Amino acid sequence: MLAGTLLTIGFFLFAFLIGTGFFLVGTYNKLVTFRNRYKNAFSQIDVQLKRRYDLIPNLVETAKGYLKHEKETLEAVIAARNGALSASQKAAANPGSSEMAGLIAAEGVLGGAMGRFMALSESYPELKGNENMRSLMEELTSTENRIGFARQAFNDAVTTYNTAKQKFPAVLIANSMNFSDAQLFEVTAPKEREAVKVQF
Repeated sequence: MLAGTLLTIGFFLFAFLIGTGFFLVGTYNKLVTFRNRYKNAFSQIDVQLKRRYDLIPNLVETAKGYLKHEKETLEAVIAARNGALSASQKAAANPGSSEMAGLIAAEGVLGGAMGRFMALSESYPELKGNENMRSLMEELTSTENRIGFARQAFNDAVTTYNTAKQKFPAVLIANSMNFSDAQLFEVTAPKEREAVKVQF
């Protein structure tokens, strides 16, 4: 009878360990899947940001002939673009980390510089009539829309990942296996929330 009881206890212990193992592996795999989804979602933002960063020097070059006395504004746009490009490359290597905060700040600076550039450009009718400038502005508008959609998809993926990792008992696995929180790609300053006006 004692042998039967020990056998039963051994069976239940074995079943418990197997069940726990499956649970740990399943939870770990789910967290990896969600982490990979938000990283993939960021890569879609990155593609659109690169497109925007490529358009900006063309805009500035086109405007140079018309805005000869506005050198400071043009240089500020290029400097902000270069800062945002650098921050984007760092964030692409590790989205969801502190690099995202750097990208958000750099995008805010770029948005402010582009806003000043657009406001200045509107006061030059010859520039507004330039066919190349209009074409670039249409591309920039289209790119801004794509960035907005990609950013929403990224934020949705980040929210799903953070929620999954913060739920009990997954939080125990996440904390022990260094699944850090991912950061949403959102602007915090009210001025930065305003969309860059690209109507021309």
